[in-house]
Amino acid sequence: MTTTELRTTPAVSAIPLEDMDRRHLLHPHQWGASPERTVMVSGRGCTVRDVRDREFLDVSGAGNWACQVGHGRAELVEAGARQLGELAYFSGFFGFSSDKAVELAARLAGLAPDGMDRVFFTSGGSEGVETALKVARLFHHRRGEPDRTWIISRTMAYHGATYGSGTATGFPPMQEGVGPNLPHVVKVSPPYPYRAQEMYGSADVTGYLLQELEETIQRIGPQRIAAMIGEPVMGGGGILVPPDDYWPRVRELLSRHGILLIADEVVTAFGRVGSWLDSPARGMAPDMIVTAKGLTSGYAPLGAVLFRDEIAETVAGGDAYFFHGHTYSAHPTACAVALANVGVLEKDGLIERAHVVADWFREDLAGLTGLPMVGDVRIAGATAGIEIVTGPQDATPVMAGAVTAEMRHRHAVILREYGPTVVLSPPLVIERDEVRRTAAALTDVIERLRPDGTVRQ
Repeated sequence: MTTTELRTTPAVSAIPLEDMDRRHLLHPHQWGASPERTVMVSGRGCTVRDVRDREFLDVSGAGNWACQVGHGRAELVEAGARQLGELAYFSGFFGFSSDKAVELAARLAGLAPDGMDRVFFTSGGSEGVETALKVARLFHHRRGEPDRTWIISRTMAYHGATYGSGTATGFPPMQEGVGPNLPHVVKVSPPYPYRAQEMYGSADVTGYLLQELEETIQRIGPQRIAAMIGEPVMGGGGILVPPDDYWPRVRELLSRHGILLIADEVVTAFGRVGSWLDSPARGMAPDMIVTAKGLTSGYAPLGAVLFRDEIAETVAGGDAYFFHGHTYSAHPTACAVALANVGVLEKDGLIERAHVVADWFREDLAGLTGLPMVGDVRIAGATAGIEIVTGPQDATPVMAGAVTAEMRHRHAVILREYGPTVVLSPPLVIERDEVRRTAAALTDVIERLRPDGTVRQ
């Protein structure tokens, strides 16, 4: 592994930077006027350092499920710098392109299922989902079915924060106070085996969800539905892994009614759960695949939406005008970084390494299942979710937040909570001792956790 050096910065600059942050930055997902700030300045592998010269173990994928190749990879830095010197930017509109965009599109088509050879580049996941939702409606419109405008999503799904993607997201606070939201979006239940009896009144997860989906389709009218969107494994929902028969049966039902399926692989693609793309192996047979995050390991803002050829030809072939795009679509520098990133993932065997990390998680996190405040431990590749409870299946988001705060402040380990679930999504280069350190720290914190969300000191 080739990395840049972990740069250190004197702590004397910390206070001015943190103060400027409070005065000038509005953060994504900012919690009110919370005064706490952590200003990062350098990173290498799974280690990052802040402006106060504090070192942290990053088990969060740079906070957002990314950084598959680790921090400070010289190959990606060099690829970006080289491209900046050759052609930093040029439009991807109206048939213009760049060599790196063309090469990357061809590379992604080679990783995609057969018959999915067309790629549209975005700046990230939210733009990608927005694109997929628009294309789904446009596809049916151009085929003479303009009434197919409805989108099916799921509660507890995270699909982004723009207008359409934010409406499809299955967390109500995303839609509060910003309505009216995108019309014709309906949500069904997620696959949540741990809470099956509570949520469905049955242990037959797939049976319940298929019946609910069929009833929803019939209530709206099959001829009015454009697409369903879903994550192969639900990340923001807390690592919800569906039963093996869930996606194949969903796909069969949707196909019967002519409804498209959009796989949101913003989190799961590029090795996060152990494959280049997760949806094909789960039996989704998607019509579109939305990716981002791991495409560049977070080193540059870039996403890619992959389409079945028929869809691309319908919306942008022949005399059709595809009136959609973003200034930074197919940004040459971002595409160059992505090509280098894909090369590192392949050269270093990091896709396969996700399965090794999964084995480490299973071994080292197994002891957590015996703790009274751990309800469930879920693992999908190099990703794990630990659901915190106060009693049998009694979820408490406050407690999960207390765990992540204590991990950060006492153990210098960064991870995230999603509702009641503490989530690990480290770089795929994480080492065995770093997984052990994380598991030991989690055990220490959860053992000291109180039901009121405080931690015994």
